[in-house]
Amino acid sequence: MKPVYSIVAPIYNEEGNIDKLHKRISEVMGSTGEAWELVCVNDGSRDRSLELLKAVAEKDERIKIVNFARNFGHQLAVTAGLHHTSGQAVVVIDADLQDPPEVILEMIERWKSGYQVVYAVREQRKGESWFKLLTAKLFYRLIYRITDVDIPLDTGDFRLMDRKVVDALNAMPEHNRFIRGLTSWIGFKQTGVQYVREAREWGETKYPLKKMVRFAMDAVTGFSYFPLQVMVYVSFFLGLIAVLAIPIFAVLRLIMGDAFFGGQATTIVLLLLLSSFQLFFLFVMGQYVARIYDETRGRPLYIVADKTNLDDVSTPGSQR
Repeated sequence: MKPVYSIVAPIYNEEGNIDKLHKRISEVMGSTGEAWELVCVNDGSRDRSLELLKAVAEKDERIKIVNFARNFGHQLAVTAGLHHTSGQAVVVIDADLQDPPEVILEMIERWKSGYQVVYAVREQRKGESWFKLLTAKLFYRLIYRITDVDIPLDTGDFRLMDRKVVDALNAMPEHNRFIRGLTSWIGFKQTGVQYVREAREWGETKYPLKKMVRFAMDAVTGFSYFPLQVMVYVSFFLGLIAVLAIPIFAVLRLIMGDAFFGGQATTIVLLLLLSSFQLFFLFVMGQYVARIYDETRGRPLYIVADKTNLDDVSTPGSQR
């Protein structure tokens, strides 16, 4: 029977959550009385995650497994999961269960009332440090301010999408993916549901500071030209200062002689300052150029080592 609902769960070193995830999803989706599937994407886990997934899949054919040849990252794991779904409504959820599966029932109600994207808004985040809360808050507001699409504040990838939206996402081959941004860019009728994000019971966060910075760069460079535009404004500002400074410095030099800006220390400081601006802007430009290079190489988004309970057919963006 073709499923009505598909649940996508990227898996990376989640051996302590596999059985809990299966149990919670089964209880929640079983209460709908409709057919469902759980597509788990093993993103190169180094623990027993794949072994436990296959044990669960042997007992429950609704559990589908896409096993990556190596770690390709959370966003590409979500992408692979979307490629392998067949439900009319698709939900993306993390395997750590910080996003309660029970919220899916409210999402389904909104979907049945006519919405095609139902995103979950984090009203509260339990068990996270003040630094994590602060950086997350700044991240979402920065992205909201400078990107060219209206990305809802305090939302992650936990969301329900109609098949039309999923098909549109699957048609996008770009490598440096920011799923929540792509979902907002696509459009359709969207709404949000409030929920409390639970504390992690097992394992470690898969988004430490280094990955969060890279994630933010993917979001900014994928949906905004703001950094490039800032370069123009700073160039004009520095040029204006130079134009105004030349006559002022000339007059002060005539009046004060060698006592004014004597020696080369000031010149060196100014050159270092300007050089730092130049190097920073070259770095920003390099990020855009690197992403162009990623797209032109034409490599697959991910490599699949094997699949379980899934037809052995090619999917967009993959290679076996």
